[in-house]
Amino acid sequence: MLFLVGALLVLGVVLGAVAHVPVPVSVVAGLAIALWLALFAARERFSGHRRAGHLDHDRGGLR
Repeated sequence: MLFLVGALLVLGVVLGAVAHVPVPVSVVAGLAIALWLALFAARERFSGHRRAGHLDHDRGGLR
């Protein structure tokens, strides 16, 4: 519960900061974050190593 309160507090601070900057700055920051998340997701998706206990769908079970 305390974590949720902290997360909502941080979200409020971030949204408050975004409300005071010009729209183009917010758009550029949003695009930068989206690009960073897309690169992270692609790197995780296509990484060569697999975690222990990860389902191997090609073999129909655990690795």
